[in-house]
Amino acid sequence: MRAARRGAVVTVASVNAKLPDPAVIDYSAAKAALVNFSKSLSKEVGRDGIRVNTVSPGPVATDLWLGDGGVAATVSAAAGASQADVVAGAEGAMVTGRFTTSEEVAALVAFLASDRVAGNITGADYVVDGGLTAEL
Repeated sequence: MRAARRGAVVTVASVNAKLPDPAVIDYSAAKAALVNFSKSLSKEVGRDGIRVNTVSPGPVATDLWLGDGGVAATVSAAAGASQADVVAGAEGAMVTGRFTTSEEVAALVAFLASDRVAGNITGADYVVDGGLTAEL
């Protein structure tokens, strides 16, 4: 990328980078470090024409959240609630009332990777969480 004087790096972190949860302290710390690393890298390689951005999804409708042994199943077992109630609670915490789709995350990554439409975007962390977190 440096030789070509162009390129884009898009890392995928998580809203947990800014929403620490003691149940997943290692995950949250790793995602916070990734956001910080990406921002730092954007400053290091920006003058070389390389853009670095981060996408931080909230709950996404994948097996990680909704599958057997996923977050909803794990939380429901620990809380003595039904998996459907855990899913409904998570959806209720989002302004949009629904999980983000993997296609929405992929579209954001593709946007950020494009020189044509995102050619001067670098060092940003894009949150796609249906309004779960409050960013100022």
